[in-house]
Amino acid sequence: MGKCVGILTAGGDSPGLNAAIRSVGRVLARNNCRLIGFKDGFEGVAFDRYVELDEAMLSGILTVGGTILRTSRNKPHKMPLGKKIVDMTGAIVENYHKHQLAALICIGGGGTHKSALLLKKAGLNIITLPKTIDNDLGGSSSCIGFDTALNVATSAIDSLHSTASSHKRIMLVEVMGHKTGWLTLGSGIAGGADVILIPEIPYDIEKVADALKARSRSGKLFSIVPVAEGAIDKVSAGKIARLEQEISKCSDKSRKNQLKAQLAELTAYDPARIFALAKKLEELTALETRVTILGYLQRSGTPSCFDRLLASQLGARAAQAVLDGDFGCMAAFENGTTKLIPIEEVAGIRKELTGDHPWVVCARKSGVSFGE
Repeated sequence: MGKCVGILTAGGDSPGLNAAIRSVGRVLARNNCRLIGFKDGFEGVAFDRYVELDEAMLSGILTVGGTILRTSRNKPHKMPLGKKIVDMTGAIVENYHKHQLAALICIGGGGTHKSALLLKKAGLNIITLPKTIDNDLGGSSSCIGFDTALNVATSAIDSLHSTASSHKRIMLVEVMGHKTGWLTLGSGIAGGADVILIPEIPYDIEKVADALKARSRSGKLFSIVPVAEGAIDKVSAGKIARLEQEISKCSDKSRKNQLKAQLAELTAYDPARIFALAKKLEELTALETRVTILGYLQRSGTPSCFDRLLASQLGARAAQAVLDGDFGCMAAFENGTTKLIPIEEVAGIRKELTGDHPWVVCARKSGVSFGE
């Protein structure tokens, strides 16, 4: 056999990961190369847990959700070892050379790309693929898993119409997306939502209530409101902005840590937040309000046709990059095709919705309220 290539999946699981692994393996096999898969993300390379991804291993996984390699969020330089957190970058470099890898392919989202850049700087040949149902990774118009999650969230909103209309209710639907609202906005538009709350547009609770009451007065007996996990009101957004500004100017280490702790508390995911929102809206509108949290259902199950196609295209491009010696890049998707982008242009870059994005413009022109 020719070159040996390693592959891993890190971060949260997403539908389409197995399709990407399969595509990489098939292209490499046709070019007389071996593929080995490291289990549990970067842990697998650090502790040398791997499996040979031969034809038998790759057979039948195209339509399977999750990842046959399993995954974890542990980072190369912050790896749990007993009760300690240690830097395992050196061990990863050692095992990379032990297997005489031509390259290591890392499939993941924002955190994975930061780790991949660290390994690139450590001298390894790294290639990445964009994976996140949040679709917030810079450089790629779509990420593996996003379309499937979008379909799941939209289907849930579709289903809730019947019970909302039967009971004349406001239905709040919590959708994944802690920092960005791609999934919430996309499913909200596709599902015919009336109010959509996303992290990029802080809301005024009074204006949300006014929009819902206006619907009720016009004869609409129910309302569907998709709410991103990270959606915040204007008051909280102001507090966060002030804290961030104070942190940037603070030179006292102790005080800075205190401010960071306050910021972390304000921005952390709190499952009670949406129930508090529901209670407040019920008080302001006098309309019965209920909550549905989609949770992990959004990233579970069989990948959509588009995610299989996307993952297959990106996997093939990553494998070809290995064969061509194009390292230190992410295989990205844009305008129906693939391209390579330096990892430095992706790591730490979050793709957020802007006020002039076509989805935002479409929603506003259609009468959807963001609670502004």
